[in-house]
Amino acid sequence: MNAVDESQAEATPVRPRHAAPAADSEQAPTDATAVPPIVVDGLTKDFGRVRAVDALSFTVAPGRVTGFLGPNGAGKSTTLRVLLGLAEPTSGRATFGGVGYRDLPMPQQRVGAVLEPAFHPGRTGRDHLAVQAATAGATPRRINELLALVGLADAADRRVGGYSLGMRQRLALATALLGEPDYLILDEPGNGLDPEGIHWLRGFLQSYAARGNVVLMSSHILNEVEATVDDVVVIGNGRLLRQSPMQDLAAERRSIRLRVQDQRTATAVLDRMRLSWQQVDDRQGGFLQVQTTDPGAVGAAIFEAGLPVLELAPQEVDLESEFFALLGGQP
Repeated sequence: MNAVDESQAEATPVRPRHAAPAADSEQAPTDATAVPPIVVDGLTKDFGRVRAVDALSFTVAPGRVTGFLGPNGAGKSTTLRVLLGLAEPTSGRATFGGVGYRDLPMPQQRVGAVLEPAFHPGRTGRDHLAVQAATAGATPRRINELLALVGLADAADRRVGGYSLGMRQRLALATALLGEPDYLILDEPGNGLDPEGIHWLRGFLQSYAARGNVVLMSSHILNEVEATVDDVVVIGNGRLLRQSPMQDLAAERRSIRLRVQDQRTATAVLDRMRLSWQQVDDRQGGFLQVQTTDPGAVGAAIFEAGLPVLELAPQEVDLESEFFALLGGQP
């Protein structure tokens, strides 16, 4: 779904851009021209008696890819719809640097969005982009550049009704990029893409953000999120559960497997070191999973306590486990 529909007919001129996705030589903008962040501030959205989003606040910084995560029904889509002016908030705001989508001048040249892609099955890919180009101020040359960029040049003159799901996702991305926007808002952008396509998308989004643009993507493919994003925003039941750099989340998931005979004494040592730990049962009698980035210090402390160490090995908790831990058991 595009934030601007095809019924808008009057073209607007293209203003000078600081970041064009097809040009590898583009540099990030200076502070004077920096893209403002997306700011969600105290956002609440009710549907009758159902509260879909509950006092949600977070910021999406320029120059970084931010993953927007949460289970089905968490409020992700509702938040994005409010951000794009497709739904009215009950209270609070969701803005682009303090400006709502509907108040942006030439919004298609500022914001590109892929929510629920919809295409006329009888149009060709090129024709679809040409219709959208009228409101984005894009030229035929820009259309050709985008068809090549997303890998649809050879299928540009085929009817969209014959496109695969992955091809439609590529066309939706090309549509979002027509106005060379500062902001990309993507809902499940990897849906339908094959591994090669996902690899391409990852590199594209990272390079696009590196030019100073803002990229916010929601996804349920957690391993792909981990490989793509710089920051994560996790919500559940419409509320913020976590916002942090991906590297901080990864560091917190680093742990060791500590196997000793006397777990009671070992846990007392770990408590004195102010380390988080949990007991895990296995066929060998169980071990302690200790969250730490310094296994050597743990080993030394256990040794000084006079405990024989049967095993001390790295063990990283996967993102999916961390995700569900944040959700507190939500499905």
